[in-house]
Amino acid sequence: MARSSPLPPPPPPEGIRTWPDREALLRDRAVVLGELVRLHIGPGRLGLLVLWAALAALGWSFVGTGLIAFEEGYDVISLIIGLVCLVAGAAALVPAVVLVAVGVVRDRRVRPLLDAWGALDRDPVRDLPLRAPGVSVVWMVLSFLLCAAGLFCCVVAPASAVPGEPYGLVALMTGLGLIAWVTGLIGLVKAFAHRRWVLRVLAGPPAPRAYGAAHR
Repeated sequence: MARSSPLPPPPPPEGIRTWPDREALLRDRAVVLGELVRLHIGPGRLGLLVLWAALAALGWSFVGTGLIAFEEGYDVISLIIGLVCLVAGAAALVPAVVLVAVGVVRDRRVRPLLDAWGALDRDPVRDLPLRAPGVSVVWMVLSFLLCAAGLFCCVVAPASAVPGEPYGLVALMTGLGLIAWVTGLIGLVKAFAHRRWVLRVLAGPPAPRAYGAAHR
């Protein structure tokens, strides 16, 4: 797997800023914010989140199959199949969970950087692409659908279980629903966080000049 892009550094403290003029500051600000927005809600991040969710769902499918095999197995072959499924499921599920957790931690580091660089100044022209309304809508709609589907599975699977049905099947459907719901919830949080950042940081009056002390 390719190494993730390093995060840009925060802006230098006010006392040691060396931008020669406001235009230089705005250029650097636009480049850094563009990279941060891409790392936060870019299409690539959405694709990775869906990929990790699919990997987790695949892993849990193997786990559920293994549970069903243990529950209904009456011979050594069934037990071996169940054990193989559990191992394969863990091999897919654990990395997916770790990758999602790493992504969530990375998002928590990106948001303060967005605030810090955005607060340096305002630039309506360069800030326009940073609003990314289309990407935000895609994040929101897809995340809402995942949440709805996940909650449906989590509620319907246990409620529709009938006597004699394998408990492993109920666990399989409930687990898949939980994965979809958590994935959708992460996506909704990211979409709303970006929208709140746009309204709080990109909108409003310009900040005081933030370039070199000699020019203030």
